[in-house]
Amino acid sequence: MEHDLRLVVVAAVVCFAACMTAFRLFSRIRGSQGMVRAAWLLLTGLVAGSGVWATHFIAMLAYAPGLPTGYEPLGTLASLMIAVVVIGGGFAVGAARRDSDNQVAGGVLIGLGVAAMHYEGMAAFQTQGEIVWEHAIVGASVLFGVVGAVAALLVAGRARTLSRQLMAGSLFAMGVCALHFTSMGAITVIPDPTVVVPEQLLSGGVLTFAITGITSMIVLGGLGAVVIEAQTSRSALERTRRLANAAYEGIVVVEEGRVNDANAAFCALVGASLDEVRGMWVEGELLAFDGAVGARDVERRREAMLRPRDGSVEIPVEVFARVLDDGRRTESAGLFVLAIRDLRERRSAEEKIRYLAEHDGLTGLPNRNALQTRLSAALDRVEASREGLALLCLDLDKFKEANDLHGHAAGDALLVEAANRISEILPAPSFAARLGGDEFVIVQIGGRDQPAAAAELANRILESLRKPFIYEGHELSLSVSIGVSLCPDDGRTAAALMANADMALYRAKESGRDRYRFFKREMDETIRERRSLARELKAAIAAEELMVYYQPQARTSDGEVCGFEALVRWNHPTRGMIPPVEFIPIAEESGLIEALGAFVLNRACADAVAWERPLNVAVNLSPLQLNQPGLSAMVHGVLIESGLPPRRLELEVTESALFKDYQRALDNLRQLKALGVRIAMDDFGTGYSSLSTLQSFPFDKLKIDKSFVESIHRHDRATAIVKAVLSLGRSLDIPVVAEGVETGEQLAFLRGENCAEVQGYAIGRPAPVETLANWTNPLARKTAPRRRSTAA
Repeated sequence: MEHDLRLVVVAAVVCFAACMTAFRLFSRIRGSQGMVRAAWLLLTGLVAGSGVWATHFIAMLAYAPGLPTGYEPLGTLASLMIAVVVIGGGFAVGAARRDSDNQVAGGVLIGLGVAAMHYEGMAAFQTQGEIVWEHAIVGASVLFGVVGAVAALLVAGRARTLSRQLMAGSLFAMGVCALHFTSMGAITVIPDPTVVVPEQLLSGGVLTFAITGITSMIVLGGLGAVVIEAQTSRSALERTRRLANAAYEGIVVVEEGRVNDANAAFCALVGASLDEVRGMWVEGELLAFDGAVGARDVERRREAMLRPRDGSVEIPVEVFARVLDDGRRTESAGLFVLAIRDLRERRSAEEKIRYLAEHDGLTGLPNRNALQTRLSAALDRVEASREGLALLCLDLDKFKEANDLHGHAAGDALLVEAANRISEILPAPSFAARLGGDEFVIVQIGGRDQPAAAAELANRILESLRKPFIYEGHELSLSVSIGVSLCPDDGRTAAALMANADMALYRAKESGRDRYRFFKREMDETIRERRSLARELKAAIAAEELMVYYQPQARTSDGEVCGFEALVRWNHPTRGMIPPVEFIPIAEESGLIEALGAFVLNRACADAVAWERPLNVAVNLSPLQLNQPGLSAMVHGVLIESGLPPRRLELEVTESALFKDYQRALDNLRQLKALGVRIAMDDFGTGYSSLSTLQSFPFDKLKIDKSFVESIHRHDRATAIVKAVLSLGRSLDIPVVAEGVETGEQLAFLRGENCAEVQGYAIGRPAPVETLANWTNPLARKTAPRRRSTAA
């Protein structure tokens, strides 16, 4: 038995080409699904089956037994069908799942398919003689084929790389060749002249033509499909890569824990090219996670540290993992995509937010929240170390005036400079904080010789802040008032120390400002009493428990009452009648003066509108009210609600109140004047008494302060001042009202000097509205006994 070596080589080449093409097609099966998957599977079966079939029959054509031979057509065709169907089924089993059991089962089925094709083809072989088989060799040939196919599938895996395709194709081709030539060694042909080879059997030439045509078309078709699909995939991959490279975040395709692909953003982040990072372990080499990364970590967010390849500082990143859906999701646990986001900007922003949450945005000092935390920590420290601790509350004197005069930008600059001067004085671990506005707190840690250390620090701060502040070429002067409390003498908690230092600060301001005061126990009771009174006053205003009394004003010429001044009174349920001189300053300090003023205005307008005689009612405006932005709107609302004609309402302001914010006060007065309300200047002569004020605004009345009226005929200067004011009023055509008229002598003097109106005990004392009927109700005046006025 001899073989034509040339044909043997051709058979081997055909076998390798077909096997290699089959595994290239096999790599496409795993990445597809549905009809596309079925098409790739069918093409793989056709290429592999026809290639193995062609290998067998080309090798058979190389076989020369020296006798007439032929091939039975149906058997030959059946062997081709067996090869395509069974081998294609084996590839389907091998591609169904990624585990080795399926690969072994698929390999066994492919090997058996090759053997079945071979021996079915041998059954179709006819020669002039008897063919005798050696069964042991037949079994060995089948085993070679199965082993080669199993090894090929195991080595191929998913066959995604050309190297794996080459290795798998070579192993499969070796198994096929080993099966064929081993099985050929299992036959012995015994010539027999009596055996006739029918002429209708396929001849060698016909078989050669059929094999060449079928194999060429199928293998070339398979290769063409692979090339076309590879080109399409390459174009799609290029589009995908361009899209991925346009992403801001780093994108990494991970396969079996190693980098398979990455976009430009990730390469830039890690500081290496794609070729350098491809194949590197994601965990360990590139990313440091808290735990291992695997299939269980997909679809979740994790934080890690990225390790740049240049050895620079690790970069905090946020990693999002997602399974790469390649059509076989359940088997793709080792293939997933990581989206990697650089957290440096976010961490920087978070740090900035954290800083802003704990520090004052203007001065950079710790804010109120940070003060509480740091003060609590400082108290724990001094409790353990027995060090001294002092808490100083600071409030800038006359800051509001400087802020109003030069603007908010100047005020901000003053606060920054004050914070810098305070910080320069403080040695660590002492620190300063800003509570808001012009309020600062200093926590002095250390200094066992308290209170001397706190006094020394307070003096240094006073001295530093007395130095002029320069803003845009202007020299601004400020000072500071300081209240000091000591730990543990004045308290062991932050709340106690803050409250007591605040009381000491109040005492420093009350003492004339620009000084410091230590907390003393007697302060506690006094300030607590004032604060208690402020709380009760607030409740009394809300409940409308205050009363409005009215003091009559009369014309000097005939003694006829022409109006009333509304005066607030507070009859406390337990303290009794509290003088206005006590609770009005408390209202101003505690911010209740606006609510108190609004209450008096509402009540006075509501009472006056019920009077049958259209008498005027005068209401005092506090300096805070006068500078209130919505003052005219509030007054307008009260007039509309009460129904009182504006001409009957007279608002009294002091000249000193105008200079808190001169322009705003004049603007408010002009708006009130436009409503039809009358404006009177109260306490004329006790303030600045600037004639420019009278020129700037047309007041409807001037009121001489009672301190001058009480001194008429007792002090020549006071008498002269009263005459001068009355003369000024006549010259400007402004009526003048004299307050505090208590005697007939005073009244006669004022009548002789042509004073327009008088007010005081000589006319009538302040009284509740229900006692005013004799003046406000004409009918009551006729029926009731006439009340004699000392003005008559």
